[in-house]
Amino acid sequence: MPRPTDTLPPEVEYHRVLADGKRRIGRGILAIALLTGGLALFTVVFSAAAAAADRALGTGGGSVYTPLMHTAGMVAIALLIPWSMFIQRWLYGVRGASLHSVVSRFRFDVFGRALLLVTPAWIAVLAVQYWTPLPQTVWAYTDVLWMLAATFLLTPFQAAAEEYGFRGLVFRVAGGWTRGARAGLVVGVLVSSAAFAAIHLSTDIRLNIWYLTFAVGTALVTWRTGGIEIAVVLHASFNTLTFVFDAALRTDFSAALADPSSSGTVGILVPGVVIVITALVVWLRTRRTGPVRTPGTATAP
Repeated sequence: MPRPTDTLPPEVEYHRVLADGKRRIGRGILAIALLTGGLALFTVVFSAAAAAADRALGTGGGSVYTPLMHTAGMVAIALLIPWSMFIQRWLYGVRGASLHSVVSRFRFDVFGRALLLVTPAWIAVLAVQYWTPLPQTVWAYTDVLWMLAATFLLTPFQAAAEEYGFRGLVFRVAGGWTRGARAGLVVGVLVSSAAFAAIHLSTDIRLNIWYLTFAVGTALVTWRTGGIEIAVVLHASFNTLTFVFDAALRTDFSAALADPSSSGTVGILVPGVVIVITALVVWLRTRRTGPVRTPGTATAP
């Protein structure tokens, strides 16, 4: 396998960091298979451990979805962050830190500004989404507290991990399958978005439209900003606030997932408005400069 390097190719866009003149489609398919296979394995192992712990502790109660199951799911997906970095380093010889951005670091200034703007928008959208009552369950007082604790501590990492895996690794892998940057952008967006929708295993057309809208929008934002930060804000704030609403309203997670129609078509699709508006704002703010690129040879680390 290629030798790991700290130096990225100069003046390339985020999705072209792994492109080296050779398409390496077979290696890319292996990378995607390792990513999704790892996700499946982590989920099965941690979910089984949580179920066993619930049985041993007698904490299952009448609810299928317990705080332990919630915690296990968050931890399992969060492991995609180091797993994605390992796959990139092992198969492509590029250190994992480059998944943060084209400057190989997480830009907290970009993250902070986006967080201040996006969070109020998600709160307004979720208020509309939850206006129609969802299936409810009987949550114990302590269950709600544990659910909130796990959500605030772990859900941001779970959401960020999906971004590192799909808007990061998969976007880059597929983005390097073509000779040109624009063709690579199209292929990268399509492949990463399809893979993201596929892992959710939904047969509801409206949910799949939502997943694809989210995936395409965040991929374009990642391309234009040269990093994963705003995509992480969009994903982490939405997921965290959603779980907070669910815990506060004692939503039956299992029933809501089994019957998406309980949210209604408007409830399912309205969050896509935030994604579209964010992508448009980012596009307008970068229309003169174009997408952010890796540093040139004179300023490269």
